[in-house]
Amino acid sequence: MNSKYKTILNDLDAILARDPATNSRLEAFICNSGFHCLCFHRATHWLWQKHFCLTARIIGQLARFLTGIEIHPAAQIGKGLVIDHGMGIVIGETAQIGDNVTLYHDVTLGGTTVFDKNGKLCAKRHPTIGNNVIIGAGAQILGPIKIGDNSKVGANAIVIKNVPKNTTVVGFPAHSTSISSDKRFCSYGLNSQDNDELNETIIHLSQDIHNLRSEIKELKQKLNKN
Repeated sequence: MNSKYKTILNDLDAILARDPATNSRLEAFICNSGFHCLCFHRATHWLWQKHFCLTARIIGQLARFLTGIEIHPAAQIGKGLVIDHGMGIVIGETAQIGDNVTLYHDVTLGGTTVFDKNGKLCAKRHPTIGNNVIIGAGAQILGPIKIGDNSKVGANAIVIKNVPKNTTVVGFPAHSTSISSDKRFCSYGLNSQDNDELNETIIHLSQDIHNLRSEIKELKQKLNKN
């Protein structure tokens, strides 16, 4: 079987495995805008590698117009990427995405550094995403950082530092909620069973402050009586 045909089937099967709203390859082929944009990207990436850069950019703009998803032709994407809903996704020029990654709408894989210390354009400005990563809706992953294999980025998280493998991060700035070898699929990168250590710390501090205020109030009352 032709390798390009295998890649298409792999992408369709990935959608079936991770999108419960899709019931068949045919439905995914016709109705999934993320799949459509991914097909466009595989074509534009081939053109980019053959140095037909302007043609690749023009087709990429057409894909953006049709799907609402913007992927630079130079971005490197592995097999089995699922773009669920898709609208508003931006994937920058030097971004690299591993195998079996899931992205939800409004995700940005953006760059923060443009020029190096010598004033030259940085060769690597965008994130590197490992295998089996899930990135929730609205998450912003910025700069030449790495997201480790099997990690999850919660919805609306803003990630500006490396994320180790098997880690779930949430919030802004993104921080770890748990480190686990659990590789089960988790929609939007969030799990109600994950413990947010930062949130728990804030709760404990609030309780300590409340207790201190109560003790101070009692001491003031005793002093007033004396």
